[in-house]
Amino acid sequence: MSGVTLEKIVKSYGKIEVVHGIDLVVAEKEFVVLVGPSGCGKSTTLRMVAGLEEISAGRITIDDRVVNEVAPKDRDVAMVFQNYALYPHLNVKENIAFGLRIRKESKANIEKQVAEVAEILGLTEYLERRPADLSGGQRQRVAMGRAIVRHPKVFLFDEPLSNLDAKLRTQMRAEIKRLHKRLGVTSIYVTHDQVEAMTLADRIVVMCDGRIEQVGTPMDLFNHPKNLFVASFIGSPPMNQIQAEVEASGDKLFAKFGAHRLELPMLHELGANDHGRKVTLGIRPEHIMTQADPDTDAIEVELDLIETLGSEALLHTTVMGKPFVVKTETRGDLSHLENVRALHFKPDMLKVFDGVNGDVFDHPERLK
Repeated sequence: MSGVTLEKIVKSYGKIEVVHGIDLVVAEKEFVVLVGPSGCGKSTTLRMVAGLEEISAGRITIDDRVVNEVAPKDRDVAMVFQNYALYPHLNVKENIAFGLRIRKESKANIEKQVAEVAEILGLTEYLERRPADLSGGQRQRVAMGRAIVRHPKVFLFDEPLSNLDAKLRTQMRAEIKRLHKRLGVTSIYVTHDQVEAMTLADRIVVMCDGRIEQVGTPMDLFNHPKNLFVASFIGSPPMNQIQAEVEASGDKLFAKFGAHRLELPMLHELGANDHGRKVTLGIRPEHIMTQADPDTDAIEVELDLIETLGSEALLHTTVMGKPFVVKTETRGDLSHLENVRALHFKPDMLKVFDGVNGDVFDHPERLK
């Protein structure tokens, strides 16, 4: 099986440890995305899988073979970089065929494989052009073609779309998704863009400070973040946060902040004994309802700005002195949004995080 396994992987530069004993299993044919802020260790981890960085401790297995001491060229992986890394003096055909020529493949086989890859990537009419004569998206397709033609066991993508404009990034995301569906090759993809992660991944690995915070499907991470970092990183716009205090009243729990008091859902490891405990409330911009007039259960706000997105709009408000964003439908008109004065959200849509370590208090049924 051409899966990839990382066991207790550590990377140190001198006395500075930048990757702290991470474990990860990537199944055969799976598309896994490593995502996180700059400096979180995602690219370093990918380069260790490729063999471009030596590991300081741990074990990496590709296709049931330990590759710690295996040279990059012998790991049977292909890497696509952010900067394309094309040979400027060679045309598209020669760039794609370069790896096959190094392997001393027959001319007929090279011609056949290059033609097939060019057809898959829509590059047939550009085979005689040099990289300087291509757009950014076309150059990235050439770089992908050079990787595909080798028929590797694993594809490694290191922020391949970062140099492209927004429209091309959207187009290339769709192409990469279609390509993976067609080829079915195990793939590990690194990006700092959570939208890329959400749209491409079978599973997402969220990293922070050289550690894995959570692994899961895009929707699992969106709906059930393990901690405040994951909750705020996954989602666009990110999850709104409100600092609050737990208030126990009878058999119910409430979150108190300012003049507001919201009932909390039933949560694991949070009860009457936690009266006065500091928590952070999280609510997705998509899960908020708007009202023209405040009532006893609503949060009164002032509308600062309406950001129009077409069929949707972002309402920028302020709660407890901090920005608070609402995502709502425009229904083709903005007039009904201009008089928003209050917000309301259901208890079951609230996420509650520990005020000290940021861990989520999850619903009991999720833990069964």
